[in-house]
Amino acid sequence: MWGHYRENSFMYKRTPSKDNSNMEEDVEASSDLLDNCMGKETSNPSWKRSLPHVLVATISSLLFGYHLSVVNEPLESISLDLGFHGNTLAEGLVVSICLGGALFGCLLSGWIADGVGRRRAFQLCALPMIIGASMSAATNNLFGMLVGRLIVGTGLGLGPAVAALYITEVSPAFVRGTYGALIQIATCIGILGSLFIGIPVKEISGWWRVCFWVSTIPAAILALAMVFCAESPHWLYKQGRTAEAEAEFERLLGVPEAKFAISQLSKVDRADDTDTVKFSELLHGHHSKVVFIGSTLFALQQLSGINAVFYFSSTVFKSAGVPSDIANVSIGIANLTGSIISTILMDKLGRKVLLFWSFFGMAISMIFQVTGASSFLPNTGALYLSVGGMLMFVFTFALGAGPVPGLLLTEIFPSRIRAKAMAFCMSVNWVVNFFVGLLFLRLLETLGPQLLYSMFATFCIMAVIFVKGNVVETKGKSLQEIEIALLPQD
Repeated sequence: MWGHYRENSFMYKRTPSKDNSNMEEDVEASSDLLDNCMGKETSNPSWKRSLPHVLVATISSLLFGYHLSVVNEPLESISLDLGFHGNTLAEGLVVSICLGGALFGCLLSGWIADGVGRRRAFQLCALPMIIGASMSAATNNLFGMLVGRLIVGTGLGLGPAVAALYITEVSPAFVRGTYGALIQIATCIGILGSLFIGIPVKEISGWWRVCFWVSTIPAAILALAMVFCAESPHWLYKQGRTAEAEAEFERLLGVPEAKFAISQLSKVDRADDTDTVKFSELLHGHHSKVVFIGSTLFALQQLSGINAVFYFSSTVFKSAGVPSDIANVSIGIANLTGSIISTILMDKLGRKVLLFWSFFGMAISMIFQVTGASSFLPNTGALYLSVGGMLMFVFTFALGAGPVPGLLLTEIFPSRIRAKAMAFCMSVNWVVNFFVGLLFLRLLETLGPQLLYSMFATFCIMAVIFVKGNVVETKGKSLQEIEIALLPQD
């Protein structure tokens, strides 16, 4: 869902920006450069070389999905065992305090990934997940649970940003979209896994502790397996470790392709790479416009209402006579199915097509929801529209608006600011996510479902228009080709 601003063909220039009348032409010029002007490998490298490294990286996304939903089913048992049953504030904090830790971890992710490398950043992501989950599993009071969830949250914030960076930088261009979509699939599997592991919680006393202990296993696997994974060649090259970068390219792509990749990297001016990227530069420097676009699109992703739909899904299904556990599984299956299809289509149709039609489908789905909430329809028809619209919304979200943004931004950000710009944009995502979750039920009560879902549909339509005018297709292009195309042409 991440676009490119209309001045993208000169966004890294140090010369004054062009007037608005030339903006549309700039988008087309950049697209032409991406399509026509860059050299290509004579053959695609084997995708099998990089796949194991990508699969290890997606463990962080699996943990992300697992920890976000691990307390949903066991919350009642946790509150009874730890003595805060009936305290809605305490229950809400157990669920949401990890968001505070996630924001903190996300803000630091760019500096950590650039400072210690992508592999060690993954290990630093796994560490708080192991420590925090262990604290939550072993605690006998509310304070220990909250501290554990807060610590886990720092890993949740660090993981997705680093995963998007790493997978983008180690994947061959022709499967980078497919590999990037695996992040969304892993997140879905994590959510479904937490649901299934939590099923015995009502029958077995203290089972909720097992739910937390189980999560330490994939976290430990992530930390250990990263020792054997390749470091990002792009990060090594930025550090001036050219020989190591070429060796990692050979490991990931093969010898002929490694030579080509290094030659492409050498075409990109590395003069500024050794400079420290300051936070203020992301807001006011040469790259501020593309960072603004990325942040806006991440905000639109959340303002579309995706998390609100997740929050409200149990209520809608319950009104249709469907138990909450079946409702959760149905939503999870719709999410996973859409994610699998996006994996297949990402490198065939391209990022922009999936993103455009994803938001368009979400807008139509919200219109179904609005119609279902109307008093003019019979109850049966209203329920079909509400439930069907909800499943369609989640499915179409998973096709593009879910997996594309993180992938596309890591592709269009220049290597110098890639990690820190992603950290900033994903932090915006967390902040907007928090406020949507905080205000949704209050707005639903105050405005009613028709007006609220109409607002969500409007945001989806705004995103469709934004994608149409601002996104540049990056399908099949190497990161070096994309960066060169977006640099000023002589």
